[in-house]
Amino acid sequence: MNAFRSGEEMLRWTIFFGRFSSVWKNPGPLSRTRAAVLSCRNCAGPSLWSRRTLQEPNWTHNTRYLCQGETHRPSVEEQQDKSLCVQPPDAASRGSRDLSDMTEVRVPFYRKLQGCLSPSDVLDLVDRTTLTHRHISNSLTRMWETTKKMSEEQRRCELRLMLEHPGFEGLCHRARIDAPRMHSDDLAYTLLAVVKLGVSQSSLVVQTLLRVIQERLNQFDDKSLSILSTCLEEMKSSKNAEALKQGLKLILEDRIPQIQNVMLLQTMMRLLGEDTSPAVKKKLEMKALSMAEEFTLPNAQYMLTTLAAMHLNSKPLLDLCSKKIAENVHSVPFTRLLGVLKSCRELRYRNYSLFSSISDYVANTFTMWSNKQLIFFLLEFEGLRFCPVALMDAFAERVIGKPDSLTLKDLLSILKSYSSLNHDLKENRQQFLDSVTRVLESYLTRMSSADLLKAISCLCVMEHFPQAPLEKLLQKDRLDELLPRGSPLYKGVELKLHTLDLCLRLDRPLLPPTVSPIPDLHHLLPPYELPVNPGLLSALKDVVGETDVRDTVVEERVYFIDCVITLSPEAKNVRRSPEEHSDTPQEPRRIAVLCAPPSSFCFGTTHPRSRLAMKMRHLRKLGYETVLVPVHEFDSLTNQERTEALKRFIFPEGESSKIEEEV
Repeated sequence: MNAFRSGEEMLRWTIFFGRFSSVWKNPGPLSRTRAAVLSCRNCAGPSLWSRRTLQEPNWTHNTRYLCQGETHRPSVEEQQDKSLCVQPPDAASRGSRDLSDMTEVRVPFYRKLQGCLSPSDVLDLVDRTTLTHRHISNSLTRMWETTKKMSEEQRRCELRLMLEHPGFEGLCHRARIDAPRMHSDDLAYTLLAVVKLGVSQSSLVVQTLLRVIQERLNQFDDKSLSILSTCLEEMKSSKNAEALKQGLKLILEDRIPQIQNVMLLQTMMRLLGEDTSPAVKKKLEMKALSMAEEFTLPNAQYMLTTLAAMHLNSKPLLDLCSKKIAENVHSVPFTRLLGVLKSCRELRYRNYSLFSSISDYVANTFTMWSNKQLIFFLLEFEGLRFCPVALMDAFAERVIGKPDSLTLKDLLSILKSYSSLNHDLKENRQQFLDSVTRVLESYLTRMSSADLLKAISCLCVMEHFPQAPLEKLLQKDRLDELLPRGSPLYKGVELKLHTLDLCLRLDRPLLPPTVSPIPDLHHLLPPYELPVNPGLLSALKDVVGETDVRDTVVEERVYFIDCVITLSPEAKNVRRSPEEHSDTPQEPRRIAVLCAPPSSFCFGTTHPRSRLAMKMRHLRKLGYETVLVPVHEFDSLTNQERTEALKRFIFPEGESSKIEEEV
């Protein structure tokens, strides 16, 4: 009777476990779709880890913390866990599998693994397979690979299903138990997979893997080190992660001469980071240059971002990568093109050929880019001081045709780019300004005072003064709101208001009578103690004589003029405009000679940028003719060449040659 009862009880438990496991057998397409839909409907929580965090209170292995020098003694319960053979939850039901399941066992595990299309599919397969430590690594890697091409919503739902699967915790437990028996590449892939799957980096499985890798680090080959470097680059700071990073840096520094893989070299450079010593940076630079012939187009793109991450401004490497990208720019996707420009800006590296290739490519394929993508390009070019003429002309036409498609953020970015680069829109200028003004007026009721000031200051630099926005900004309560002392934006606000005040006084636009005056902000201007270029002063005196040249002149307490030339109307070489008649009484001419640094021009040209262009406009309204001397070009000339250049700048075409003939 007891035997009968025992047999009956065993049968009952067998049926129970069989029902439990059947829920997680590989479902058909319909059942999987239903599960995913139900899971998506329940994904309302803010965190994927709200139900299970995979955190455990104790450690399993007697593994040393290399960063702490401590040894952990396992508890009795942990020793029992290690002595037990970990079996899937439905191990008791395997004797009842049907004939089709027996046939499926003969199919190689890795072939079945490749057929899995989601993390739950992998866990279903693991659930009915006797795993080796190699299977564990491949299973976790496949789970991560299946989520890489999913949409964000689908990935979120699949990760929720993965967490709720009873086999997931068991698989993480096996990864933790079998970590000391894994090969180096399996350890690296396992750590990368669990981190990419979103397992908490402070969880037991991640910390155990980190500690095992610390002890085995000397056994890692180049491929394993590359995988590990990629993983550590994305991990948060912790004692074990930082200890492993330091150990990895020491090993990588020793292996620099033996590296033969470009990707490993680049990954290693990113891991070593900007704190690397100059000597090691030099070794890395020389190694990269020795492998330059092996660079593919992706290698060239990644090298630029890597150099930016290291703050390593290696001109030979940058030139080499820029050339390869410029020649194949049509094959580079948007995010990488933008990354290339950002890296150049961070490194303060400028390459006219690279910038021209990118801007021409974007302009020629203009219709395939969205407004936001084009604005991102414009902002990066503005930060690099490069004016993409064709691109800005094409985008201005889009703004004129569809101004209502612009958001407030788009508008502010557009105004910043066009005013900073002082782009000449020629016949489209007024239409463009009218279009952006209509957009600005549509956002007036929703704009903050700071945003309104940004927009109007940009428009004033472009010599455009919209009435309604100005009237709204120049109210006493608005100005009081903009100028609270102690604000982190106080300095920038003062400078913008001072620019606006200059434009209103010197450009003299018509203003509504209700506007309030802008406070006097001249106190924030630095004293002018700029030395005049001695080569410029000497050459000017050779051209026009010492008595006609005055240096270091300041107008409106803000505009510094290097030299002012005063020429009498009787002088044969004086510049005259075509409208003036010879019998009209002429006043002495004042010519303001401005010596400007490279930062005042658009890169690769002598086209003045915003502040310099506004200064020249205001000096003309104050009665000066302006002559612009690029100091970076002027200093490279000989004394004779400087004199000839100034004659061309100051006197009309052909006048200087007539004077020489008369002499």
